[in-house]
Amino acid sequence: MGAPSVTVRCPNCRADLRVVLAPAPPTQWFPCPNCHSPVPVVVPRDPPPLYSWEVLPGLYPALPSPRRPRVPLRRMAQLTLVGIAVVSVVLTGLLVAYGAEALGTGTYSVSGTVFLQSGNGVAPAAGTTVTLTTDSGETLTQQTSLAGAFAFGSVPAGGIALNFTAAGYSPETVYTFASPVYNAGTTGLSVTLQPGPESNGSATALTPFPDLESFLASIGSAAVLLGIVASIGVAAAVVTARSDRPAVGVVGGAAGLLSPFALYFLALGDIFPAVLAGTAVLAGLGAFVTTTRSIEIFQIGPEDRSTKS
Repeated sequence: MGAPSVTVRCPNCRADLRVVLAPAPPTQWFPCPNCHSPVPVVVPRDPPPLYSWEVLPGLYPALPSPRRPRVPLRRMAQLTLVGIAVVSVVLTGLLVAYGAEALGTGTYSVSGTVFLQSGNGVAPAAGTTVTLTTDSGETLTQQTSLAGAFAFGSVPAGGIALNFTAAGYSPETVYTFASPVYNAGTTGLSVTLQPGPESNGSATALTPFPDLESFLASIGSAAVLLGIVASIGVAAAVVTARSDRPAVGVVGGAAGLLSPFALYFLALGDIFPAVLAGTAVLAGLGAFVTTTRSIEIFQIGPEDRSTKS
């Protein structure tokens, strides 16, 4: 590998000159552009800043001594990883509380209005058959009033399926959900039946959860994932405190950074705004650790720097 270009100082006039060295010979001479004196330059054996003092002391300009950062990045990364673990534990406890509350007993009212679509617009669907199926499989049936209204009382928590049928119109099924912590809408429902055969039915889902079991499964999955994030954060903080390994900090930060996606894929983000805000904080903390630790890896490599910063 060829020698690099270096900046040297003329011993006579103290002027700086930048020269490009050849791989050989070890000692080369260059005229000073100021006083035209020959300046000896030795091919450096080591990268900066070693050759600034090892090769011909006093000839090469002294580099400024590095200054210690006021706030050590290693300590900041450690505290941020601890913050990720703490926030994850708090959110896990909050989800567990929501899951326990969702198992509470309670009944709900389900009501709405049915309309029939015609060439002149819509009209109240009097006498339409409305069949309600509860989460446990129990069915309740009634006919709509002259104004097309229907109402069911004392419906247990969980998934609710409403089927609407009328002669000469395609049936419609509406899926909704009700629980002490999440209600997808059980009152003020509005359904419009379209003309068509009975075999051409359609369905509308007001909720991503067909039953209480799937809702609790999503909450449990989110709690487990956040618990894993907390465990990774604790482990990464301990490793960072004992020996500065930037790669471990990147892993711990990435776990917090990806936590909001868990709520998105489990359809819990819009249901629990407090948990969503908490995962946003996790994402911010994770982005900070991931960015700072990644920059350190690119700058100095992933080796273990056991010296305290």
